[in-house]
Amino acid sequence: RSNAITAFTDRSMLLKIHHRTHYHYEHPVPYGLQRLRMIPKENAAQKILKWKTDIEGGKVQADYIDYHNNHILLVSIDEGVSDITVECSGEVETFDTAGVIGKHGGHTPLWYFLRPTKLTEPSREIQALAKSVQGENLDQLAILHGLSSKILATVRYDIGHTDAATTADAALAAGHGVCQDHAHIFIAAARSLGIPARYVSGYLMLTDRVEQEASHAWAEAHVEGLGWVGFDVSNGISPDLRYVRVATGADYAEAAPVSGISYGGGEQSMVVSLAVEQ
Repeated sequence: RSNAITAFTDRSMLLKIHHRTHYHYEHPVPYGLQRLRMIPKENAAQKILKWKTDIEGGKVQADYIDYHNNHILLVSIDEGVSDITVECSGEVETFDTAGVIGKHGGHTPLWYFLRPTKLTEPSREIQALAKSVQGENLDQLAILHGLSSKILATVRYDIGHTDAATTADAALAAGHGVCQDHAHIFIAAARSLGIPARYVSGYLMLTDRVEQEASHAWAEAHVEGLGWVGFDVSNGISPDLRYVRVATGADYAEAAPVSGISYGGGEQSMVVSLAVEQ
């Protein structure tokens, strides 16, 4: 993913997104409930021109905005089905704000993003990594950019070794991980320095292909005088025109595109198809 990035100098870009997730259960499902965070909202860096969500094999039971200001659909799986498909598509105009989203909003206080979670517990190793980028007379922004670079140099991007339950400490100890792991390490380290930080799930247009295997993730830190600023550790940059922000939370668990529960159904498999293009 890091090698699929090149510089853009345009002031805005129109991105087209098509995201399909298909779940198959070994047996018909007697009961299941899914929480979808798959509808982007407007902010300083993006304008939603059109967005559509289609669900096959389930029904929307609730449509609401959560405490992180995420747009949520609560979907029940139709009784007795073995397959459910969630399909999202839309067009988003993006603007290059150098990763700056701006002032804090929503119903969650800033101090919430200073507290550790199970996935972002700041171990001694993470605290040491954070302290290693602190220098005399460095402002918060310089420290955070240094932190992003240090994490990427320490934990190489490598798929297939971590999963949704991998903690920041475990990924740092392993020395490799994916965008989710980079974001969790950054968040844990920033919080250990007293800087509020949060997880972002969304989309990234790659320059070498349209079809992708999964959506993207990065981190945001609240910088004095600027507000929330994004840091994509995996690509060593702050989000630009190619990024579409969808959901935020204290960690992956609070910003995951899909989460939920099901009873019965046996083994579950998932197939994702995603296309992001200009």
